[in-house]
Amino acid sequence: MGSSCYEELNQKIKRLNSIKTGLSQITLTSYEQAFNVEFAHHSTAIEGNTLSLIEAKLVIEDGLAVGGKSLREIYEIVNHSKAFMYVQSCVANKKTLDEQAVKEIHALLMENILTGGVYRDVNVYISGARHTPPPPPEMYRQIKDFYIDLMWKADSLNPIELAAWTHAEFVKIHPFVDGNGRTSRLLMNYQLMANGFLPIIIAKENRLAYFNALEQYAVENNLSPFMDIIAGLENEQVEKYFAMA
Repeated sequence: MGSSCYEELNQKIKRLNSIKTGLSQITLTSYEQAFNVEFAHHSTAIEGNTLSLIEAKLVIEDGLAVGGKSLREIYEIVNHSKAFMYVQSCVANKKTLDEQAVKEIHALLMENILTGGVYRDVNVYISGARHTPPPPPEMYRQIKDFYIDLMWKADSLNPIELAAWTHAEFVKIHPFVDGNGRTSRLLMNYQLMANGFLPIIIAKENRLAYFNALEQYAVENNLSPFMDIIAGLENEQVEKYFAMA
């Protein structure tokens, strides 16, 4: 992503913030509720969850059980909604993204599924990927470096770069047995929102391009393709708000 593209997007965000207060609170609330459902649906669907968007809405907003679906799939949707609300709360309270927040996000995602917030002590492999996550001893070193890097990168990268790096580096390390993808997408949005940008959704239909971009970072240390994806999705979200106005 070139500096001119980022500056154009940044100007759009500033313009959006100046008109956002004039939007109807009812409109904003309904849009944010719909975003929560869509985010939960797509983020879990990328990992194989089979609930449809309408089924996700019934589970999150109406608290209804969905026939023919496993309890795990239902918990994945409900938990994702809770974890995103926690992220929103952290951002509202200006809590810096740190290890405690990451572990809490993962624990919320894994509630009633497995013990969350605990780093893996086994090797893991990602089918179809060229990158293999590091074994536990190396993983522990890398995740500690990740939290140190978070502090200085927050001052040296623009919000799009920071969100992209946070997601790509975290999922490359793969510190948990399960739930790394969902956690990393929440961390990405944590960084965007903490810096005044809008949260985004990576649609399940775009998972191939998304996975390829992440692999380019993991194997070639090339973050540009993933930054371009995030910048494009951020621009789409901004345009949706302009349309509301």
